[in-house]
Amino acid sequence: MYKIQTLNKISPIGLDLFPRDSYEIASEIVNPDAVVLRSFAMHEMEIPASVKSVARAGAGVNNIPVDKYTAKGIVVFNTPGANANGVKELVLAGLLLSSRRLVPGIEWAKTLIGKGDEVGKLVEKGKSEFAGPEIKGKRLGVIGLGAIGVMVANDATALGMEVTGYDPFISVDAAWRLSQNVKQAKSQEALIAESDYITVHVPLTDKTKGMFNKERFATMKRGARLLNFARGDLVNNADLTAALADGTLDAYVTDFPTEDLLKLDKVIAFPHLGASTPEAEDNCAVMAVLQTRGFLEGGNIKNSVNFPDCELDFRSKARIVIANKNIPNMVGQITGVLAAEKINIADMLNKHKGELAYNIIDVDGGIPDGALDKIRGIEGVIMARIITR
Repeated sequence: MYKIQTLNKISPIGLDLFPRDSYEIASEIVNPDAVVLRSFAMHEMEIPASVKSVARAGAGVNNIPVDKYTAKGIVVFNTPGANANGVKELVLAGLLLSSRRLVPGIEWAKTLIGKGDEVGKLVEKGKSEFAGPEIKGKRLGVIGLGAIGVMVANDATALGMEVTGYDPFISVDAAWRLSQNVKQAKSQEALIAESDYITVHVPLTDKTKGMFNKERFATMKRGARLLNFARGDLVNNADLTAALADGTLDAYVTDFPTEDLLKLDKVIAFPHLGASTPEAEDNCAVMAVLQTRGFLEGGNIKNSVNFPDCELDFRSKARIVIANKNIPNMVGQITGVLAAEKINIADMLNKHKGELAYNIIDVDGGIPDGALDKIRGIEGVIMARIITR
């Protein structure tokens, strides 16, 4: 019986995928095998030694001490792309809101309450204050062509925009999904200089923090509109404020409001609504649960932020999964232990990700007592466990 601890309310659409005859699920549970959560802050949490994996039903893992868990051999999953459509729709809404001045127009219209029969005439007289351009035919630059960026680019072309994308690390899968109508930018700098609208979909790293700053704003088209539904710190807010004030930027749309941004008239700030749809919550929960099951039941890893993807069909009645430091002769030492214990390898897979490696080894017959302890005793091994079926 596997034990699953939930640290947030998780969609039942996902939790129902845990078979009740072999899984126990609760928010308070002793010695869980895995944790499933959304936004719960785990940094100060004392995690039980029994935990083998942590699955975040969402893309970001800032609320999880990944390095700490990696050292313990705990696999941390996220769910990239599960909320992509919800974010994409909000980006498209942001494009329209930044152009047509709909928000100030709606706010002004409400001031006409109490004017009675005069409302119609006042509307016709005042509507010119809220005029704005159409997005059709305008240039949209998409920086970052992951799951969300590709969907934004494709749908923007369907709306008649001229779309240019930039992503030096685009995956093969993303490239296959990208519309042939999306043009490739020669460089990020060229994309920014030529676009009427810019939407950014990159992770926050030391290199990308503050990537939109004074120098970058100076290269933009005057009156451009910037959309940020990735991470707030990608934009230097002080430099942004200056760019909005001098007309370099006509609008900034973000899902990450701060008090300073909320004071600015040209800022449209949403309260982090990107993934706040029932469909996105369901999709994230389903993916988190399936990844957790795949790891607990078969040792397979998919969409881990700290260990390499590694999936192997179960070809025997027993398998050993091992996480170790990516250093020379680790596989040789592991297989040497198995050979000394007269354990025949039926199939195996070894993958690495940076400084870490992961092994799935299917074996014929049983695994003698003590064999696993010998593997765990190899210097550089972080985690090892046996899975049977």
